[in-house]
Amino acid sequence: MKSSKRFVPAEAFDKAFEKGRDVTPYLDLKSAKARHPIQRINVDVPKDLLEKVDEEAARIGVPRTSLIKIWLAEKLDRLSKAA
Repeated sequence: MKSSKRFVPAEAFDKAFEKGRDVTPYLDLKSAKARHPIQRINVDVPKDLLEKVDEEAARIGVPRTSLIKIWLAEKLDRLSKAA
């Protein structure tokens, strides 16, 4: 069976993504799976702290939740390397 997805080299894919172009034609979304099970949590934080998180998320162009996950992963990675 012939694939409907077009092949594009990684460098071209990255450039298109960074320019904000639609890269979904290059993705096989039917077989995409979450790499890790997701567990939802609620965290109460002061409003001023959340505003700072939102400012940083907007600055780098990612959603708030993505930034928080990035920061958590970075911190845990540093802790595991220090141990």
